[in-house]
Amino acid sequence: MTKELPKAYDFKDTESRIYAMWEAGGYFKPHNDPNNADFDPNVKPFVISIPPPNVTGELHLGHAMFVSVEDLMIRYHRMKGYSTLWVPGTDHAGIATQLMVERDLLRTEEITREELGREKFLERTWAWKKKYGGLITTQIRRLGASCDWDRERFTLDEGLSRAVREAFVRLYEKGMIYRGPRLINWSPGLKTAVSDLEVEYSEEDATLYYFKYMVKDSDEFIPVATIRPETILGDTAVAVHPEDERFKKFIGKTAIVPMLGREIPVIGDEYVSMEFGTGALKITPGHDPNDYAIAHRHNLPIISILDKEAKVNEHGGKYQGLDRFEARKQLWAEMKEAGLVIKTEPYRTTIPRSQRGGEIVEPMISEQWFVKIEPLAKAALEAVKDGRIKIVPERFEKIYFNWLENIKDWCISRQLWWGHRIPVWYCPDGHMTCAREDPKQCATCGSKDIHQDDDVLDTWFSSGLWPFSTLGWPDETPDLKYFYPTSYMETGYDILFFWVARMIMSGLEYTGVAPFHTVYLHGLIRDEHGRKMSKTYGNVIDPLTVMDELGTDALRFTLLVGATPGNDMNLSVKKVEANRNFANKVWNAGRFVINAINSLADDRPQTADHGQWTLADSWIWARLQTLARDVERQFQNFQYGQAGQQIYDFLWSDFADWYVEIAKEQMKTADHRRQTAETLTRVLDTTLRLLHPFTPFITEEVWGHLHSAVRESPISNLSKDWPDALIVAKWPEPRDPEGWEAEKIADFELIQEIVRSIRNLRAEKNVAPSKKIAASFSAGAKTGLLKAQSTVIATLAGLDPSQISILQSLKEKPADSAALVVGSVEIYLPLAGMADLASEKTRLEKELKEAESHIQRLEKLLNSDFAQKAPPALVQKERDKLAAYKDTAEKIKAQLR
Repeated sequence: MTKELPKAYDFKDTESRIYAMWEAGGYFKPHNDPNNADFDPNVKPFVISIPPPNVTGELHLGHAMFVSVEDLMIRYHRMKGYSTLWVPGTDHAGIATQLMVERDLLRTEEITREELGREKFLERTWAWKKKYGGLITTQIRRLGASCDWDRERFTLDEGLSRAVREAFVRLYEKGMIYRGPRLINWSPGLKTAVSDLEVEYSEEDATLYYFKYMVKDSDEFIPVATIRPETILGDTAVAVHPEDERFKKFIGKTAIVPMLGREIPVIGDEYVSMEFGTGALKITPGHDPNDYAIAHRHNLPIISILDKEAKVNEHGGKYQGLDRFEARKQLWAEMKEAGLVIKTEPYRTTIPRSQRGGEIVEPMISEQWFVKIEPLAKAALEAVKDGRIKIVPERFEKIYFNWLENIKDWCISRQLWWGHRIPVWYCPDGHMTCAREDPKQCATCGSKDIHQDDDVLDTWFSSGLWPFSTLGWPDETPDLKYFYPTSYMETGYDILFFWVARMIMSGLEYTGVAPFHTVYLHGLIRDEHGRKMSKTYGNVIDPLTVMDELGTDALRFTLLVGATPGNDMNLSVKKVEANRNFANKVWNAGRFVINAINSLADDRPQTADHGQWTLADSWIWARLQTLARDVERQFQNFQYGQAGQQIYDFLWSDFADWYVEIAKEQMKTADHRRQTAETLTRVLDTTLRLLHPFTPFITEEVWGHLHSAVRESPISNLSKDWPDALIVAKWPEPRDPEGWEAEKIADFELIQEIVRSIRNLRAEKNVAPSKKIAASFSAGAKTGLLKAQSTVIATLAGLDPSQISILQSLKEKPADSAALVVGSVEIYLPLAGMADLASEKTRLEKELKEAESHIQRLEKLLNSDFAQKAPPALVQKERDKLAAYKDTAEKIKAQLR
């Protein structure tokens, strides 16, 4: 006889043991592998590439979210029989990783990366990656991720670095990559360009500085305002609106740059707003995107006044060498002395800050590498418009179109050391050599004296190749041939542009096909009040702590059931606690079913057919089939949360609260024992399969015990097709209704309603749960049904079977009874039998005394001068209370009579 399940589920012991079993069994590998001899190219694969987390990162809720959703998708398709591959890996995360290493060097050795030098610094970064790089993958495994770890990749590993170089060289050869001066977002602290997407704008208090732009050879001036006075040093024009009566006379004249004495033109441009500020604009094309555009229209010179550390350079005259904010102070003070200052006033505006370091970003002119994006963007737009790629939820398509239709060339160079170095070499004559292999000499003049570009590529350049570079591209490997294009791309909506759009552009450009057919976007996780989680608020929930305390399944289930595609969700630990209780419910259901199977051990194996199915058997089977159909439909529509909620409701309510309670009785009768055990087994088996993608650990553990119990029991024929592990068990196929279900469901629902209404009345009358009471039914057309189900009703409603009468109709209504009506059935419960009359009388007298003391207190209060002095609303509130207590007292008196 198999042992029964332990009383409680111990997730701490189970999770690591189950994961090791899955991995050792090879269950995470695609069952049809193109590298094996028995490969069948006709079996359909299902493939997801993991959004690669930063290699030195630590697990946060965003990771827990995507791992839960993707693992659910993978497990579902694996059970459906697809050859399933989930490719894991990590991203070198240029800026983020370099920052960590730089900070560590400063903290521990008080040395900068420049002092250390590029080669030594990169050695340190690789060492850092080695030390911390495994942490995130270990944590992802803890979440139950069923990835093929033998295929794990890293964006800087040899194969992926080759893919990056191939991609760069191809675009370069097509003339789609160019180098040029461009206004970019410069991060002085990181000393690198950051992309538009990596800049965050925050509403802040600033100062608006008003000053005079003197017109040459006159006492007249044009008033101008700015929030960055230091950029005056780089002004190359003053612009006014051509129709502005105040200033149009100055167009064509010359103005003098304060403190520098440089002469600049006054120009007319319709971009200038006459209402805003003073109505005149200083134009600094080297440090402002709008001014940059005006400079191009008017052929103005472009002066950059800051160096890489945001200190004033040689164009700033005597301010050279000052930090940008220091220069601002000094320049303004000297302008004040020179009588050029009009006034300053506080001003609310948006300030651009770097997402990574939080410092103010400086728009600057800089030599950078760019990709001509328009042809790539056009192809990516088409792929979604013509349906080759579907975005879930659909509303994000509009945002995707809008972004791609207004896209600017992509600045792909970063002034960092950690990353893929740009594969371009220069000779002293300035010739450029771009090559797949490191060249020995200049391709133009043959000079041996060549050096490589110092910049590295934007991290998103390499992660844009992820779906195919991880499978072996540019080589036509067996993996690439069979597993590409991949199936779903699942990620957060916040990186739709950063990453998803770039993968689509790259996939179409380099492989000629869309890299996946479906994009599924999940939302962000907020705290229980809907606030963003941040260290500043102190409201960050650490998934590792939650898993330690409540188990992985509870966390996964909470994230999956709480989420709908593309919407943010609020998370609290209370929700996870509730789902830990659900895991316990699953465990207890398993315990009950296994005990029921074990109790058959002494029965003779039966060859004959089993007896009749009971109404409860038929009902739970019909409900299970409905559930399987609903869950399949929800999965097809990406409504995973709704599917999970339906499985939860079925297992908790239909199965545990109703069927199991009836099954306890059915197991006591020889006629029904075996078929009850069979029904319990079938229903639990199917439910565990449906639940497995949500909560893999507990379902695998319970199912394993169920399997061994069935195998060694008289009903072992039920498990003859079951595999060794639930992870590869077949997904329950939805069956069409057979026609008998509706009637059985309606009949059982009537029994449920009857039981609920009797239970409610008992609760109202405070009848002890152990007390069995009498009941008379006037059942009309339902008499036969109620007679057949009288034992079930008695068991679940706490009735005394010897005192139940079920008739078609009653000649007269029983006296002193509470009457209940359920559908066409009338139920009468004698009040006398419900409670011990003496204790009921004592209880009612106590309640009456309490009500009367309240009445006395309130009448005294309302007869005092309180009624005149207190606010009318408050007085009314006390009057209402008095009326309610009087009403209660009357009702109690009636019950006592």
